[in-house]
Amino acid sequence: MNRLRVLAFFSIIMFLMACNSSSDPIDENPNNGNNDGNTSEWLIPISEVRDGGPGRDGIPSLDNPIFISSTSVSYLDDDDLVIGIVNNGEVKVYPHLILDWHEVVNDEIGGEAFVISYCPLTGTAFGWKNQNSTFGVSGLLYNANLILYDRVTNSNWSQLSLQCVNGELIGSVPETISVIETNWRIMKKLYPNISVLSLNTGFSRSYGVYPYGDYRTNNDSFIFPVNVLNSALPNKERVFVVIDDGISKVFRFSDFNSGVTIKNTFNGKTFLIIGNGEVFNAFELNGSLLSLTYEYMFDGRSESFFKDNEGNEWNISGKSISGPRTGQTMIPAKSVVSYWFAIAAFYPNPEFF
Repeated sequence: MNRLRVLAFFSIIMFLMACNSSSDPIDENPNNGNNDGNTSEWLIPISEVRDGGPGRDGIPSLDNPIFISSTSVSYLDDDDLVIGIVNNGEVKVYPHLILDWHEVVNDEIGGEAFVISYCPLTGTAFGWKNQNSTFGVSGLLYNANLILYDRVTNSNWSQLSLQCVNGELIGSVPETISVIETNWRIMKKLYPNISVLSLNTGFSRSYGVYPYGDYRTNNDSFIFPVNVLNSALPNKERVFVVIDDGISKVFRFSDFNSGVTIKNTFNGKTFLIIGNGEVFNAFELNGSLLSLTYEYMFDGRSESFFKDNEGNEWNISGKSISGPRTGQTMIPAKSVVSYWFAIAAFYPNPEFF
């Protein structure tokens, strides 16, 4: 890629950030343009909501995404991080290197409408079932994390809080769908026949160039202030987190080594967490699934990711693909891969495995 183009795009991003003082909160006046007429009531401290600089839709969402077959993908390296969504037998993949520049994709998967969001400043990705509206990037941030807005009511939604925090729908909670976040090499092995978001987005961006410099590797680099920092782990360490009723439990990638299943109880519920240091998922166990024992088995040659002592084999989405429970699907837990600092800010004093 032309070096001058790379420097130009990076300079534009830095300029937009510099134009807005990250120490300045948004104005509480509901008619100042930040809230677009919404009530001034917020569920998060208004003094800690920051204007990111580009403004509403300054970072454009992808509303008519185009996909290509995995066999046609030439722009991804094996180590590139991607997000996968599985629904009703359909699998779609959204690479970080595109989401770094767009953050929100409004899409349909398996016949249902979803919004996929990724915040490059906190490293968090979620899939929400559509709330009868498409979503966009509000231009606002809370604890460096993305605030989305819905285009029907202009309500503001905090991504990592998993709720609407301002506007007509204040207090509403989105219905989440499990997100699989891993590298391209692993995703291809998990699901060989998949659709991948195309670089043909309709926008001119330097896809593959990370727009925030050394931010994701520099533990001391923060573009916007964070209310709470916790020195228990390096700020930018990526962790896997299960969230339940506002309580979180943190699992470090090193907890999983080359492949582990963990049966763990917290907040009065039992969860199954499976991972191998590169890809993870978590499920809430109930009924007869509680009594089974589970074992990691992914070898990269089939879709089977773990098995149980009853003879069932399960894929990473928690669907039994062979054995007496074939077709049964586990209940996905609310989980996310995140930079440690963001979890510490949104869910103070989390439990550690």
